[in-house]
This record gives sequence, structure tokens and C-alpha cells, in this order.
Amino acid sequence: MEQNVWFVIGTQHLYGAETLRQVEHHARQVMDGLNQAGTLPVPLVLKPLVKSPDEALALCREANHDNSCVGIITWLHTFSPAKMWIGGLSILNKPLLQFHTQFNAEIPWDSMDMDFMNLNQTAHGGREFGFIGARMGLQHNVVTGHWQDKTSQQRISRWINAAMAKQASQQLKVARFGDNMREVAVTEGDKVAAQIQFGYSVNGWGVGDLVEVVNNVSEGDVHALVDEYESQYLFSEAAAVNGEKRQNVLDAARIELGLKRFLDDEAVKPLPPTSRLCTV
Repeated sequence: MEQNVWFVIGTQHLYGAETLRQVEHHARQVMDGLNQAGTLPVPLVLKPLVKSPDEALALCREANHDNSCVGIITWLHTFSPAKMWIGGLSILNKPLLQFHTQFNAEIPWDSMDMDFMNLNQTAHGGREFGFIGARMGLQHNVVTGHWQDKTSQQRISRWINAAMAKQASQQLKVARFGDNMREVAVTEGDKVAAQIQFGYSVNGWGVGDLVEVVNNVSEGDVHALVDEYESQYLFSEAAAVNGEKRQNVLDAARIELGLKRFLDDEAVKPLPPTSRLCTV
């Protein structure tokens, strides 16, 4: 499932079909520019213009139930009455970023007219949206700056990485073998509070359950993993073939393979392929 971020444009019916067509055209240019900049970890996806309370509510409901959506970026290209956003924003549980940008890098002082003013109202619509975010006490981010500016693009990229991390943590399952060390405060914790606050589930298994899986790892798989180690790391003489610590390397590889298989079998989210498992 490919992850993405929704690019949502707030406007209203007041301006007529031609202005809304231009709003969508500009939104697509901004989205394509951000996607092609090469800084975003996942692509932006343009959603239909939000022009009414019902559309805002429907969009936020859809985002909540779309697992590929890691967050929403809003841009208020025109004025968008913020009262119409209350219903949607009050139920939104995905990360939210307001991108306060203008389509034009410079203001065309010599040619702008009322049509231009109606279309390019981020200075007005953005503040209206910002007001409702503050009034509702929403936990959200705001990025200011032109959409072609590298600093703005990098700030959006950092926010997307944080949004992806939040989604991953909410789907995370953590396995604790042998559970807590007796009477040691730093290893204790409230698992229920952790799941309520962060979304991930922490459960305990007996060490014996893991030992059985580790013991069933084949010698061939162990040596294949050690070969991978040796292709990526410089081994000391003690850890090399026939070294006095070589068995430690083989045991570590066996434990890593056992841990991965245990996590897969128990439907616990495994570490990324590039990570090395650490055991104590």
C-alpha cells in the first residue's frame, strides 16, 4: 500500500465556476511542483475542492478511514469561511498542516484587478483558517513561504516524516520477552496508558516461547546471515572464521533470525530490513 499525503484546497461556491477552475488548475501546479522537487518522502495527492461544510466533513471522514493517507495539507487559495470547517476538523484524527503560500512569487501590481484579487486570497483565507485552528485548539502545524522555496519544501518534508512516524507507531505491536526485570523502575511502564496515548500495543511473551523458535533456525540460514554481516561490516580477528569469538557471531545471527520469525508469526511489526536486531 503506497502512502501519500492529501493536498486539500479550501474555497467556496461564491466565486463561480471559472474561478474555481483556476483554483484547481493552480492547485495542481503547486502539487506537481512540490512532488517534483525531490524532497518529499511520499507524494501529494490532490483532492476535490472543499467548498461547503458537508464537503469538509466528508473529506475528513474519508481521510480517517484511508490507511494510505498519512496526513492532510490544506491550502486556502481563496477565502474559505472557517465556520464550515468546524465539523470536519473536529473529527479529523490524521496530522494536519496548513501551507500558507501564494501561487504567484511576486504581486503583479500593474495588471491585477478584482478577478485577480478574488482568486489570490491566501492572505485572507489563510488567516481565516488559522483562526479556526487556534479557536478549536487544534494540534497542527503551519508552514509559511512560497511553494517553490527550498526551505518551505524542506519544512513540509520534515512534517511528512513526522506524520509517517505517527501512523507507524499507531500500528505498532511491541513484544517484551520475560516482561519486566523485578523491582527495576526504569523497565516498568503502563502498557494501557501507552496504547491510549501512542496507539501501539505492548504485550509480553515468555522467553521459552522465543527459545523454541531460535533453536529451530537452520544452520544454513545462520551462515547465510553471517555472510551478509561480513559483506557489510569489517570483522575483528576474534570474530572472523576460526576466531575465539566466532561462535558469538553465529549465536547472534541465530537469535536475530529467531526474533524475526517470532515477530512475523505473532503478527508483530518487524524492524525494517536494514536494521539489525539487538538482544540483551
